[in-house]
Amino acid sequence: MKKILKPLISVIAIGALSLSINIDKNVLANNIANTCDYDSASKGNPDFSTMNCLLTETALIYDVPPEIVKAIAEGESGNWRHFDKNGEAIVTADNGIGVMQITNQAGYNQDRLKSDIVYNIQAGVETLNNMFKRKDLPSINGGERDVLEHWYFAIMAYNGTKPVNSPIVQATGERNANAYQERILQIIEKSELIGLTELTFLPEHFQYDSNSRENIEFSAMNYDFDLPLNKSKYFFETNQKVSATTNVTLRTRPTTDSPSMGTLREGEIVTITGPFVYEEVSTKKNHFVWYPVKRSDGTKGYVASSYLNYSASTPTPTPPTTGNVDVSKFADYNVNQYWAEDFKWAVNIGIISGYPNVKNSSTGKYENLLKPYNNLTENQMLSILFRYFKPSELASTIANTSWYGDVNYQLATKYSLPVLGANTASKQAIAGKDITRGNFARILASMHYGKTVSQSEAIKFLRDNGLTTTKTNEEFKPNDSLARAHTVAFFHRYEQIFNN
Repeated sequence: MKKILKPLISVIAIGALSLSINIDKNVLANNIANTCDYDSASKGNPDFSTMNCLLTETALIYDVPPEIVKAIAEGESGNWRHFDKNGEAIVTADNGIGVMQITNQAGYNQDRLKSDIVYNIQAGVETLNNMFKRKDLPSINGGERDVLEHWYFAIMAYNGTKPVNSPIVQATGERNANAYQERILQIIEKSELIGLTELTFLPEHFQYDSNSRENIEFSAMNYDFDLPLNKSKYFFETNQKVSATTNVTLRTRPTTDSPSMGTLREGEIVTITGPFVYEEVSTKKNHFVWYPVKRSDGTKGYVASSYLNYSASTPTPTPPTTGNVDVSKFADYNVNQYWAEDFKWAVNIGIISGYPNVKNSSTGKYENLLKPYNNLTENQMLSILFRYFKPSELASTIANTSWYGDVNYQLATKYSLPVLGANTASKQAIAGKDITRGNFARILASMHYGKTVSQSEAIKFLRDNGLTTTKTNEEFKPNDSLARAHTVAFFHRYEQIFNN
């Protein structure tokens, strides 16, 4: 298998390519096939390494993260299969064609979609690219193309913005794990070994009739998530310094079948020495690729792209200093409320954020809201807690599962916090329920002391240190739910008492 040559990149800059530019698709397809040593006239499925190359090369030409293209191909065709055992293109009952399951897409030659894998992949990537550029779909943050989570709604639209793909089940308010885009993201996590960040949507953002085939109506058209998101691992450059995400074996060749050159330790900085290459054992099915790297002692070898990140060359930005964010942009911010300065502080240091462009029940308008009186779930509170106490560790911890609370509960276990939820089938639901003031007090005090304390001890800790003005446990109302305003007030007082 050849190294990635990107023959078209020498004449067309990444990102400049779009369907508005007049490009000879035949030339494009031939270049991709040549780069991957693939015979386009073949009527058999390519080996896994070649298919990895075809999918990756096409994605890069269109400036689409290859992780997403390969996961969609996996989800659509299963095992990256285009032809059946008779050499005929696989066509499903709903007329989905081939590896990318192209269905009812105008402007494509139907016979060629069946006979030519590269053309089929190209059609799928172009379709996905068009979905990303749609203005009637919500955008995420600044919509940077190399951030995997930013493609959430484009992935949804690839399958359809129907009620079945709503991120939230309207009837229950629970996460819709069966939505198409959620299943594709799970494939990325499993096959690319990347822990993606779960985006926190709300039920009111998606309006639909569950008995209808009409498209979802989106009540929020932009989401500004203050969360650690993930960049594609396919854009490291030669001489760029990167770091290992975990302890990982350095290999002599681009395959796990090759001898070890030692172990890179978590956080160790290495230098990329050339373009990535594909798995040299063609029967091994990897979604990831291999980068040649050099250690500080001069040792050279190969590391799977999954185990490298940008942290060494692109440091995690520090939270903004107090006063940078104009909290008056939130329609429900009230300078006369007890929580006004608390929210201003919390938003500015990045431990809590508001809800962009959501319907305000008081005005009927779509506005930016803080929602100070909304209750917090245990998982949401843990996010705030770790953003405050352990921001770097929160950002660097890799999820072991696709469950949205995985990282928070990994850290809760590490620090022996008395949480009620857990990453088990029986306790995951608890993580999404309102946390009480008493349980919050236990978790905060336990984090402070570095050991688990009782609820009574925790409330006494708050009282003795001036974090609450209540005189008794009963007055503290430990069984009441914890509101967002309560939370920022407690953390702000903690900051003033212990860190100022």
